[in-house]
Amino acid sequence: MSCRYMVAISSSLLRSTITLPTLSHFNRLKPPNSVRLIQSAFQLPVRQCPHRAMSRVSATHDEEAAAKAAATEANSGAPTIFDKIISKEIPSSIVYEDDKVLAFRDINPQAPVHVLVIPKLRDGLTELGKAEPRHEDILGHLLHASKIVAEKEGIVDGFRVVINSGASACQSVYHLHLHVLGGRQLKWPPG
Repeated sequence: MSCRYMVAISSSLLRSTITLPTLSHFNRLKPPNSVRLIQSAFQLPVRQCPHRAMSRVSATHDEEAAAKAAATEANSGAPTIFDKIISKEIPSSIVYEDDKVLAFRDINPQAPVHVLVIPKLRDGLTELGKAEPRHEDILGHLLHASKIVAEKEGIVDGFRVVINSGASACQSVYHLHLHVLGGRQLKWPPG
C-alpha cells in the first residue's frame, strides 16, 4: 500500500509558475482530474495512493476555505488578530510604526521580505472594497508607509504591494492590510 511516486507542489509554486488558463480550470476540478492535470502540466508520473486521498493543492483549498470563513465574521465588529497586534496583546516583529499605521513581518512569508502594513484605526475599513471618500487620507498614508518599509528593508528598487479584498481574493483578516513583498525576483502575472 505504498505509492511509487509522490509530487509535492506548494500553492505559491503553482501560483508563480502556471500562468495559463489551466490554473482557473484547475481550481474547479475534482481530485482525480487534478492529478491528471498535474501529470500533463509537469509531465511527472503521479499515481494515486489507495490509502491516501489526493486532492488539488490543499494549501490553496485551505486558503480559500479560511477566506470564506473569515468573510462570515467580517462585519461583526469583533477585534481581529491585527487589533490585538496593535494593542500589543499579541507580539509581532515591528518594522515601522507611526501614529496612524503599524508595519510588521508576516508570520507566513511568501517572499524573503513580507511585511504587512495596517491602519491602527479600522474605521469600517475592513477591506479595500469598503473604502469611502473619508478613507482617502489613510489609504495614501498606507501606501507611503509601504514605501518607507521598502526603504528600511533594502528593497526600494523592486517590491510589490498587494491588497486582497474579499473572500474571492483570499482575504483572511478583515482589517485592511497591505502586503509589501520583495527580496527576490517577482513574476508577472502574480496569480
